[in-house]
Amino acid sequence: MSAIELPLGPRPVPPRQLDADSLVARRTRRKLPLSVVIPGTFLALVALAAIFAPLVAPDSPVAGSVAQRLLRIGAGGHLLGTDGQGRDILSRLIWGARPSLLEGIIPVAVAGAVGTALGMVAGLSSRRIHTLVMRSLDVIYSFPAVLLAIALAAALGAGVVNDIVALSIVLVPPIARVAETEVARLRSADFMEAARASGATWPSIAGRQVLPNIAPVLLVYCTALVGLAIVFAGGLSFLGLGIAPPHPEWGSMLNDLNQDLYTQPVLALIPAVMIFVTALAFNVLGDGLRDYLDIRSEAAS
Repeated sequence: MSAIELPLGPRPVPPRQLDADSLVARRTRRKLPLSVVIPGTFLALVALAAIFAPLVAPDSPVAGSVAQRLLRIGAGGHLLGTDGQGRDILSRLIWGARPSLLEGIIPVAVAGAVGTALGMVAGLSSRRIHTLVMRSLDVIYSFPAVLLAIALAAALGAGVVNDIVALSIVLVPPIARVAETEVARLRSADFMEAARASGATWPSIAGRQVLPNIAPVLLVYCTALVGLAIVFAGGLSFLGLGIAPPHPEWGSMLNDLNQDLYTQPVLALIPAVMIFVTALAFNVLGDGLRDYLDIRSEAAS
């Protein structure tokens, strides 16, 4: 299995301090780009379908029929066909969106909070504490992300909660690196010097000066990581380390349909396409947010 490297994050840009009212005014005048609207709309529809799965799904996601197994797309009233046990694939996709999205969003949120805190501590503290925090995280970061996620999930046991814990641990180091890089970029800024000269405490500087300035960069980076987490979660479920059957999840659906790849290849590719499109939507959304939130070029003009 080849290692998948986590993205390193955005390239550092020299800091520029802007007036808050001017910032709000500029952002409100700008229209959301299509790279935000299109993937955002798609992801909102997926999330709504997952939330209202009991109302949206046409059939039961677990009840099947031997007489209706492996129906083609559109046959027998099943819009996306049925799997090898006669279960409606569309219903399983809708219900499977719940654990798939949770396994993508929650680990990034947890890792984002922990990684941001560690990055800020490393960036604002002494050289000794900085070395201790970052070298400790490098131990985790040195392992290939996929292999580490598989090892942690296997050690903790199968289940959505354990997958979330494993993915959260894997995603903390890259987020902490980005946060520490952004904090280091701000340490010599004039407003940081003014805050220290005014006698502001460390928590006050971190919460009022540092966090608002690094939040847009971390938001963009974490948005892209959600797509990667969904792919990782799908891989864990494909290996049998995810949600227990017969409950649907996109990765486990791919595993169930794998045996039917030669008889009904289109049906077997449906959950894979769903994982790919959803992960791609999060990546495109992250790029769109980066373009929308990046106002430094306007401030320089």
